[in-house]
Amino acid sequence: MGRIDNCFDRLKESGRKGLITYITAGDPDIDSTLEYMNVLVENGADIIEIGVPFSDPIADGPTIQRASERALNNGVDLNSIFELVGRFRRRNSETPIVLMGYLNPFEQKGFEKASIEAQKAGVDGFLVVDLPPEEATQINGYLSRANLSQIFLIAPNSSLSRVDLIKKLASGFVYFVSVKGVTGDKGIQMKEISENIEAAKGAVNIPIGIGFGIKKNEDAKAAAMSSDAVIVGSALIEIIEKSNDKSSCLSSLAAFVLGLRKSIDSVVK
Repeated sequence: MGRIDNCFDRLKESGRKGLITYITAGDPDIDSTLEYMNVLVENGADIIEIGVPFSDPIADGPTIQRASERALNNGVDLNSIFELVGRFRRRNSETPIVLMGYLNPFEQKGFEKASIEAQKAGVDGFLVVDLPPEEATQINGYLSRANLSQIFLIAPNSSLSRVDLIKKLASGFVYFVSVKGVTGDKGIQMKEISENIEAAKGAVNIPIGIGFGIKKNEDAKAAAMSSDAVIVGSALIEIIEKSNDKSSCLSSLAAFVLGLRKSIDSVVK
């Protein structure tokens, strides 16, 4: 088994829910991103999603769009992200790393080559937002041969036929989108999605994480009650964007993630 499966097995054995944190690679620079990754883990993150910056996102709200712009202005690409993950692995061999982005950067390198290089660097999975499962079979083969998980999004209005196809291709975990809209667009409304999330849990046989719209400890607690993991991104990017210096940023990230961790841990399986 890979790091993602091992992570969820450990969480299940301890009766806990996971915390998955997202930050954009290279925002404001690669060295800072490495420090942020370490502080996220130190304060309770179980899995880290690294955003691959792209100029034309379709699912990201303004906060993550601006982070991508800052990273692209720094020349961040897949090569520098692989180097970043390699540096992270020098001191952390266990925390799973998922690259989350859009087709274009992966296609530019070539999925087969990107899969091989990602695995060598220490990446554990890809989540390609604009890759529908209907078109993912060949790419799924590249990832499988490199022992990388392919994570898919399930929306509140995803059809049962699409969920069934995702079940055949997905590994690691499934990302359940809690709102109809873009990241950071609006707050999570668990009552509105409770029926959908229960249907998704019944249809797939791997863990489900809930993301989009989780900004507060109360949101994280509510999401943890209905999922295997809670995914937080825009709220972390906002901390990075608004911090005046690295020291205050690291302190703010640590405090925020620790608060999320405690709220999630208050939910017992």
